[in-house]
Amino acid sequence: MQDFNVRPIYLKTVEELHQVADALHISRAGQAIMAGKAFFCILQVDHVKPIAANILKQELLARGGEAMVHELVIVHGIEESSCLLCGTEQQLLSLAIKLKGQQFGLPALAVQIEEALANIRRKKVWQIPCGKKQLVLGKKTLIMGILNVTPDSFSDGGTHDCLPQALAHARKMIAEGVDIIDVGGESTRPGYVQVSAQEEKARVLPVIQALRRETSLPISIDTYKAEVADAALLAGADIMNDIWGLQKDPQMALVAARHHCPVIVMHNQEGTSYTDVMGDMLAFFRRSKEIALQAGMVEEQIIYDPGIGIGFGKNTEQNLQVLRRLNELAVLGRPVLVGTSRKRFIGDTTKQPIEEREWGTAASVVWSIAQGAQVIRVHSVQEMKQAVAVADAIRGEWNG
Repeated sequence: MQDFNVRPIYLKTVEELHQVADALHISRAGQAIMAGKAFFCILQVDHVKPIAANILKQELLARGGEAMVHELVIVHGIEESSCLLCGTEQQLLSLAIKLKGQQFGLPALAVQIEEALANIRRKKVWQIPCGKKQLVLGKKTLIMGILNVTPDSFSDGGTHDCLPQALAHARKMIAEGVDIIDVGGESTRPGYVQVSAQEEKARVLPVIQALRRETSLPISIDTYKAEVADAALLAGADIMNDIWGLQKDPQMALVAARHHCPVIVMHNQEGTSYTDVMGDMLAFFRRSKEIALQAGMVEEQIIYDPGIGIGFGKNTEQNLQVLRRLNELAVLGRPVLVGTSRKRFIGDTTKQPIEEREWGTAASVVWSIAQGAQVIRVHSVQEMKQAVAVADAIRGEWNG
């Protein structure tokens, strides 16, 4: 009897395909030919008119794929439908080529399909101008250390809200191997009290100026106020971290364009009502991108952050769902930052108080890296550095 040995192979990227195929002595030329058939994809498309949905279904069926649509599409019984396009990459790329010659907005959809397929299977390394250096993302996971100079932050409020204490904590994070220091002067905890731009600048500028004299590490300013961001960048900060994704203060994108700095665009909203949390988030990010480009920014400046936390419009189940589906953000083709450190969803899951959530944070950090995060934002650098090192080693991106 033939001794077969059957097992599943799960591949997420072309690089993983090469590793498996090389071990089987399959030629790279052969791999290139077959790669388009090796990955099965399901792409969701929203807001499709019935006539366009019927075309999608017919064209994908003709290529051996399938399009799942609303049951009333065939009789035009609804205004629009979401569609699930199911097929190999080769089938979906062939569909996109066909759609470019169609009507009903389908040529624009073809472009989005091609962009999505180009982004979700290819490992990328991004080099973003950051002050006098390049911020390199995608080679290994970077650690952003939180430096709250506020009296009321949810985890460490009042701990680092004077210059000597803030600098001491920054020096500790630097010694522990932090990659980026994120300075914030206004709490974003649920029910936080807003402060004026003047007060926020008084808190953060002395810290940024002192840090700039001591370290060449990238410094991020955590603010959604253009006045604060501009002053912080002039004082020595390198990165803007906007919890409202350029959509709260209309001047934020203009400041970023003027300084040519990296911008962390975070998803946020009032309340926790969603049609679909990931679909709504992607729509938010695409609006942010449009705002950025109209202001003179380039897409290469953008880093996306899904905004984990009850203070950013997501309850515990929604936060867990976002982390579960984090790899869907790969469709944007840009780096992703995730901040789960000590958040309420960890407390709700583990029943631990804020100061006892490091193990839960570590689990969420490792998961986020496995799902495609390039930067993680944390309170405890030393502990999370170990988690990051192991996650990167498993993912095959740790260089020691």
